[in-house]
Amino acid sequence: MSENLSELLGRKGLESNFFDELGNLARPDGTPDNEEMARLADAFLVGKANAYGTASFYDFLKPENKGKRVYVCNGTACECAGTQPAVLEKLKSEFKPEEIGHMTCLGRCHENAAFHFRGKNYSGNAITSLGKIVQDPNSIALDRYHVEASEKAILTEPFSDLNTFYAPWKKVLESNPEAVLEEIKTSNLRGRGGAGFPIGLKLEFCKKAQSAVKFIICNADEGDPGAYSDRYLLEQQPHSVLFGMLVSGFVTGAHHGILYIRAEYPEAVTISQDAIDELNNSGLAGKNILGSGYDFEFKIIQAQGSYICGEETALINSIEGQRPEVRVRPPYPAQKGLFNKPTVVNNVETLAALHFIMRQGGGAWKEIGTEKSSGTKLVCLDSYFNRPGVYEVVMGTPMTHVVEQLGGGFRSPVKALQIGGPLGGVVPIEKLDTLTLDFESFASGGFLLGHASVVSIPEDYPMIRYIQHLFDFAAYESCGKCFPCRLGTQRGYEMATKAIDGGYTIDRELFNDLLTTLTEGSLCAHGGGIPLPVKNIMQYFNAELKSYFN
Repeated sequence: MSENLSELLGRKGLESNFFDELGNLARPDGTPDNEEMARLADAFLVGKANAYGTASFYDFLKPENKGKRVYVCNGTACECAGTQPAVLEKLKSEFKPEEIGHMTCLGRCHENAAFHFRGKNYSGNAITSLGKIVQDPNSIALDRYHVEASEKAILTEPFSDLNTFYAPWKKVLESNPEAVLEEIKTSNLRGRGGAGFPIGLKLEFCKKAQSAVKFIICNADEGDPGAYSDRYLLEQQPHSVLFGMLVSGFVTGAHHGILYIRAEYPEAVTISQDAIDELNNSGLAGKNILGSGYDFEFKIIQAQGSYICGEETALINSIEGQRPEVRVRPPYPAQKGLFNKPTVVNNVETLAALHFIMRQGGGAWKEIGTEKSSGTKLVCLDSYFNRPGVYEVVMGTPMTHVVEQLGGGFRSPVKALQIGGPLGGVVPIEKLDTLTLDFESFASGGFLLGHASVVSIPEDYPMIRYIQHLFDFAAYESCGKCFPCRLGTQRGYEMATKAIDGGYTIDRELFNDLLTTLTEGSLCAHGGGIPLPVKNIMQYFNAELKSYFN
């Protein structure tokens, strides 16, 4: 990360954004034209190599993306469902092989068979109508899934109307930031993106930072295969997310809010922008909001295909237009973040929870759930469940209730669940009755709650192949900054692949050394987290793996 580049790329502010412009240049052909990219670099006073270094990193900017017209999902849920080979074959009937690319999880984990065409996502039975979809540019790409609360609906409560919903925002504007911050801290709301860090502390750190310019970033780069709760909120409850950003800005003294939404969620971009326009037109956002003297401007930046941008410092680099490599901390973003200014990054669901807290009070949120894991959590269930969907679950609820009552059990035999994304633990079915839905229960059991996405591993899916899949994903998505992750994930993939191909058994001691190096030597949770599910598999499915290890 170059501090000088951060300053240069921030000179034009958010209205003229280098990364945004790269995306615009890539739209016609799938990758920016070199001459146009050189002119863009000159306009921002950065080197041409810097521009190319950024563009060559992302799936939808890199030269290899040129000419791609359609993309097939290769996320874990679709992989385990086994739907994608047939989808790929069907796509080949309408497109040349070189016109077909991949996207890693389209958030259609509840029905699989997912693909992306002409700026829209399709799944389920849509592939059977491919011919019609190709012929009709206005084809509808709807999907359906259950949305339900285990008790009282909070995050899933239906939207009322603009005036009613934003009544608490009007009260916030009449309050002082310190009182609002204390209410948030009282709630003990912890980050829902995976790390579980208290949002009140993060806001407080940024509030105390001395700077005339600060930023609030909504991390909507939901790349965990199996997760689609953020997509649900952005597409069906966008105002709850925007409300949370407004409150966060008011508390910290920030006047700029950025929604960084993944390229794989095109519908979320359109719907969120419509909601922002509503706010601006009604005076609830923008300049001098409701005559309060407080300003807050929203901007959407569409990501370009990189899982590592879910890590907050890589995301900040991405918005600046640098390669999305993880930054060394300290300093933390709350002190030095976007364009070297104090920045708070929170995920979609965390921000959405602030509406209830502002309406009912921090104490009301704190009373829900457990002492250390307060409130509710959105859980995503994939297509192996009889009732796939997004469920709002009170923290501390037994996992057996989530699986059997809410999800309705499995439609076919499942031997394990990976909960919390690719870096989350792999839980054998027989261990479910020992877990409750909260951070502490999962940690004490040797797992990780993370985003609370659930991917089912079917009975007939080989665990050595799942290990291979995890390492393949981790290697492909590594930012490459630190050696342990860049090299270690690739070595793990190579070892698993050779064992699957036959004639090679993995040295268990060497493999354990590799996992230890990844855990202890990686710069961020990407390389440091991938050993957890692998270790879970080795612990609970040792009998199945015996022939692959010596």
